[in-house]
Amino acid sequence: MRPIVAERLDEAKLATLRLWAEGLARDERDEMRAAARAILLLIDDVESLHVDLWHARGLGAPAEEDPAVPETLRSALAHRIRSLRGDAPTPAQPSD
Repeated sequence: MRPIVAERLDEAKLATLRLWAEGLARDERDEMRAAARAILLLIDDVESLHVDLWHARGLGAPAEEDPAVPETLRSALAHRIRSLRGDAPTPAQPSD
């Protein structure tokens, strides 16, 4: 049986980690800049795993009824999936 994770990395936490990484990337020490790169790589992996999970479930897009997925993350990842498929909506053109 897998343990239940109480605190998942939601969109807000990933944004905070991204800010920390950006700060570390500006540090003059090599080890701090390397840590920044590692954090950014891990964030990208987490986001990719979310997409992979949706594909594995056969959803192709976030499940609207899944309350565990925050709406902002759900919409961001759904847009990313549509972009990868090439069927993202195009911006509305102003009518004359």
